[in-house]
Amino acid sequence: MARLNTARWLLLLTLAWTLVLVMLGAWVRLHDAGLGCPDWPGCYGRITPPEAAHEIAHAESRFGGDVDPGKGWKEMIHRYAVGGYGLLMLATCAVLWRQRARHALPAALIIAPLAVLVFQALLGMWTVTLKLMPAVVTAHLLGGMALIALLTALAARGMPALTPTDGLRRLAMLALVLCVVQIALGGWVSTNYAGLACNGFPACQGSLAPPSGLAEALRPDRALGLSADGTPLTLSHLAAIHWLHRLGALLLTVAVTWTAWQSWRVSRMHAALLLLVLLGQLALGVANVVLALPLPLAVAHNGGAALLLIALTTLVVRCRQEARHAEPLAHLSIVR
Repeated sequence: MARLNTARWLLLLTLAWTLVLVMLGAWVRLHDAGLGCPDWPGCYGRITPPEAAHEIAHAESRFGGDVDPGKGWKEMIHRYAVGGYGLLMLATCAVLWRQRARHALPAALIIAPLAVLVFQALLGMWTVTLKLMPAVVTAHLLGGMALIALLTALAARGMPALTPTDGLRRLAMLALVLCVVQIALGGWVSTNYAGLACNGFPACQGSLAPPSGLAEALRPDRALGLSADGTPLTLSHLAAIHWLHRLGALLLTVAVTWTAWQSWRVSRMHAALLLLVLLGQLALGVANVVLALPLPLAVAHNGGAALLLIALTTLVVRCRQEARHAEPLAHLSIVR
């Protein structure tokens, strides 16, 4: 029977779905719909948000507060998409597991996405029950990015290996680590709603110096909008978070540019891709500040971060690959 590339396409579809989910989660969060359903996994005790007048009245009497069906649907669309994604992930990992020996796939690399997905479900529940606690919501974002990195690492094993210098290997890994840190900082900005705390560029609140209150603003043991002692955060706290994200962007820009320069000799296409994604992400970041955080650009900025993570993860995997006698991942099939 002809060999089918089913596993390869399942893997790429799962990766693409993960990217969509990350952006969909950002869309929900930026619409301030993260608590559109105050319970989990349903919405006001239902599988769909209440819309009829009597349904809304019942939900308000049971859960308190005002019911917004629009926000409820945004949150439930995300949950439905996650449910389908879970089934797809199970199918993909099952196919990869069957063929792990033939294609030299590490068992841990196949199991890891499933483990992260289970933890993601818990974080999704805690996001609601802990009322959008910034540490939990940021961890939820990082979980999505971890899934992207793991699936990319699996997919990249089917690409031709590079023969880089030891310096490029270390540099690519450094750029990847800085990318993860910058994504975490970006998540902290978003989950604290600090995207507009700096009213200018490149200065923040008229200065290049860090605003006061950074240490307090970075504490993970606090609720949304509050300091650890329960007092409201000030604009200075939020500006300090935003300022730190800008500093991270500067460091990441240097690292990725240097990595692209060093990788030019082994893969000009990958070097050009790194620079293209980096420039696009920087342009989106500046545009979000200058244009006061328009929703499409804010969501695209999340997607740009994921694309940069994919590009760097692919480079790291291709640089670390050793010659294998197994069949390449590109020929994975469910037909033996």
